[in-house]
This record gives sequence, C-alpha cells and structure tokens, in this order.
Amino acid sequence: MTQYFKLSKGLNIALKGKAAQTVKEVALSEDFAVVPAAFEGVTPKLLVKQGDKVLAGDALYQAKSCDAVKVVAPISGTVTEVVRGERRKVMLIKIQADKEQKQKDFGKKDIQKMSGEETIKLLSESGMLAFVNQLPYDCVVLNPAVTPKAIFVSAFRDMPLEADPAVEFKGEDENFQAGLTALSRIAKTYLGMNKEQLQTKVADMQNVEKAVFEGKCPAGNVSVQANHLDPVNKGEVVWTVDPMAVVFIGRLVNTGKVDFSRIIAVAGSATENPCHVKTVIGQSLSEILKGQLSNTENVRVINGNPLTGNLSCKDDYLWANSSCVTAIPENSCPDEMFGWIMPRFKDFSVNRSYFSWLQGKKEYDLDTRIKGGERHMIMSGEYDSVFPMDIFPEYLLKAMIAQDIDKMEQLGVYEVSPKDFALAEFVCSSKQPLQQIVRQSLDMLRKENA
Repeated sequence: MTQYFKLSKGLNIALKGKAAQTVKEVALSEDFAVVPAAFEGVTPKLLVKQGDKVLAGDALYQAKSCDAVKVVAPISGTVTEVVRGERRKVMLIKIQADKEQKQKDFGKKDIQKMSGEETIKLLSESGMLAFVNQLPYDCVVLNPAVTPKAIFVSAFRDMPLEADPAVEFKGEDENFQAGLTALSRIAKTYLGMNKEQLQTKVADMQNVEKAVFEGKCPAGNVSVQANHLDPVNKGEVVWTVDPMAVVFIGRLVNTGKVDFSRIIAVAGSATENPCHVKTVIGQSLSEILKGQLSNTENVRVINGNPLTGNLSCKDDYLWANSSCVTAIPENSCPDEMFGWIMPRFKDFSVNRSYFSWLQGKKEYDLDTRIKGGERHMIMSGEYDSVFPMDIFPEYLLKAMIAQDIDKMEQLGVYEVSPKDFALAEFVCSSKQPLQQIVRQSLDMLRKENA
C-alpha cells in the first residue's frame, strides 16, 4: 500500500542554468582523488601509503571509531600523494589512474538468500557502508552491531539545479531494485518518490514501503520524509541512503564489483552549456568543467547544489555525494547605488519586497551576495514557512546556539540534518549560518552521547 503526503510548506527557487537532458561523457583523467570530508563523521585511519597500487574497491582507509566503515578506491591506479592539513588531518588521497581499469572481485551474490548480517558484512568489505548515513547526527559513523529500526531512501531530488532523476538513473532500474532488496534484508525500507515517478518504473520497485510526497522543496530530503513516515526518537537509529548509493549497492550485488560511475549535472548560470555529464567519483573538476567556464575570475564553483553544496574550485575533485557541480556568479559588486531601496526587477524575494514578483514565473540569475549583515535572530515565523517537518525550527535553533541539550532533545534534534535548514538559511533576514549551527550542534551532541 502506497502512502500519500501533501506538504504545504517549502519553497522552489527557479535558478537559471538548469542542466539540459543531454548527457556528455567525460574521459577519465589521470588525476583522481578521494576527499575524506565528503564522509561526515569519519576520522580516517589510513590503510595505504604513497606508491601503493590499488584496485577499484581496495580499501584506502577506515574509520578510527569503527573498523567496519571503510572508504575504497573509485578507480585502479597508484597512490601518488596523501595531502594533509592542519594537525596532519587527511585532506586528499590522490590516485594516478591506470590506463586499463581493474576491479576487486567481491563475487556475485544471491541477495534473496543472504541474511541481514551477511549483507552488512558485504557492504562493509566493499566500502558501501561509507555511503550510508544515520539519524540521529546525520553522519556516516555506523555501528553495524546496532540494527536500524528503518532505512529511508528518497528517489527524487528537488534542490535547485540538482541532477534530473530521469536522466541520472536511466537504465539503472535493475541495479536500483537489487540495492533496495539488499537494504530490505537489513531492516524495513521506505522509498519516497514524487507524483511524477508514479508513472515510471520507480513505482514498481519491490521489497519496500512506498510513499509519495507532493510539495515544494525540501520534500525530497530523506530526513523530511522520515519525519512523516517514522520519526526518530532518542535511543533509536535509522539509516538514510542516497538513491545513487542504492545503485552502487545494486551494481555490487549484480556484478560482484564496485562501480562508482555516475551521471551528474553541470549547471548554473555561469556555465556555457549546462548539461548532464557521465563521470566517476573522484574525477578532477577541471576535466568535468572543461569548456564550461568562459569567465573564471568572478565565478563560484560548488561541489553540489547552491544551497547545500561545498565551496570548491577547478583544482578540486568530485565529492562522493555530489549529484551536481554548479557555477554561479561570485559577489562582484558588493556596493550598489541606493542599496536595498532599489526596485529590483531581476532579484528574487520570498516576501515580495521586489517588483520581480509582478513578472510571473521566471528563472533568476542570482549571485553569492548575502545582502546584509548578521544580526539577532527574530522569531518571525519565516523559518517555519519553508520547514515541512513537525518541528519548531526557530526554538530548536536557539536551543542549539545555547547548547541546551535537554531542550534540543525535546524539540526534535535527533530527526534533523543540516540540509533541512538550507531554505531557512536562504530566507533568513538575520543572515544566520543555520546549516553551520546545526552541523556543530549535532557534532557536539554526538560527542556528549558517545
């Protein structure tokens, strides 16, 4: 039986530069790198050193707090450098790719005959556990000995400029089903989809509890869906899995080998030809963005979407969880004549402060300006208007700022992730770094409860 949810709160931001339906294949560069920061909560314990030869699927490092969580090489080649930052923190593991790619063989599996423990062991050995997040804390560090009460997968994305699922998962139906079946061997698995996907093969997936979410962004956030389907209480653990990670798991089950190739969106108003690109995790962004940026001086490159992505540059690498690489205009003119009093026909406003709302539906070419300074948080209800969860976001954020753990627990901190507050941060008239506040609070709470 399929459940239906219609969410009234949220906000869709129409940005210029949405990727076209066309797919361009990018040749593998020699220069690859794994970015540990992509796996939130994992402190690396290196298993390789400079000069080591690795196959695609060989472990590069494991989490210090949990040996079962391993991060593996996306391609075969030679480890050329381990880049470290302050206090010898591992920033990058660089790999020079082989001309002929080789993969570690984990063996094909009949997932229907495997137990939950056997499935978790397979996911651990192949590095797939690193692609599984957990609530509470929205981090990767899992304890395989603790069985989650449920697993949640959202089959669609609705953040601005993200990859179109119809393009991203084209031809992956068999692998997606195999991945969902593998997850269902571990715990009850929920699959969230939008109304359009009822007409696609996503609606035919088996071994899952299906739910349709109709509404504006962030209806596609998996933690938003979990809040409506089976909220997380103190002492409970649920897993959340990105839909592309489900495909990775399915490929592993069907072939016995890891395959981290994926289709991402190269989008944003600063790109010359927004389109979808077939590439591999860890690929150099310079190769992905080749011929896309005519102006490289006043452009911000983002590993991910404009609301929740990470600041990057052409010399960086594709993060493991990025479904898009976006380029938008940088803050090139911070000082404007008359400032906020200008009528503004080209800028976006949630509360119709600008005349642009009179022009009907249109796409906006927004830059990176914040247009204001940080000030006191006002209880105006503006966060609540774009926050479709049964939680009071203003009160929860104030409890986080005060580091009041008891109050945070009472207000539902175990159910949220930083990206749930991305739209609240966008509409915030107080210019508060809400996602940063949430991330720091979740990390603090995890250490306190350890």
